[in-house]
Amino acid sequence: MSRFRLGLLTMTVSLAMSACGAREGYAPRPFPGIRSADGSDATPRTAAPTSVTATALSLEGAPYAWGGATPEGFDCSGFTRYVYAKHGIALPRTSKHQYRIGAAVASQELQPGDLVFFSTIAPGPSHVGLAIGDGRFVHAPSERGRVRVESLAARYWQRRYLGARRIVADDTDS
Repeated sequence: MSRFRLGLLTMTVSLAMSACGAREGYAPRPFPGIRSADGSDATPRTAAPTSVTATALSLEGAPYAWGGATPEGFDCSGFTRYVYAKHGIALPRTSKHQYRIGAAVASQELQPGDLVFFSTIAPGPSHVGLAIGDGRFVHAPSERGRVRVESLAARYWQRRYLGARRIVADDTDS
């Protein structure tokens, strides 16, 4: 096998194994935040979920870019991180690390602004989106390459749903 093909194969495998553009090292170590009573990393609850979802929906149609974290191109965790940063809330860079913050939420108690996680290309949280209400979420999928809204009830997402985390309180608590 030529060096070029071996290099291409190595790059393809490493891209496939990295979840949703999850590049290690983007978040400062340790990630700044507040420690909750159970010792897990928590984030200040300073943004109204409706404003967070409005920001996310304003980015609908933005292109997908592996490792992207700007409107010029997002991957899934870059998208959620960008949206929350617009509201003064710092999230870790990867879906895996985002899954560790906030409070766990049962699927029947999802609210707009909750992060929703899926196991897509590897076990564990490899894709993240943002719940917007009515059983829908907005995310930056690599397939068809644009930020878009989809139903959590769609067979593909239902089968891969892993859980949700609440980062901000509902509007009545903000």
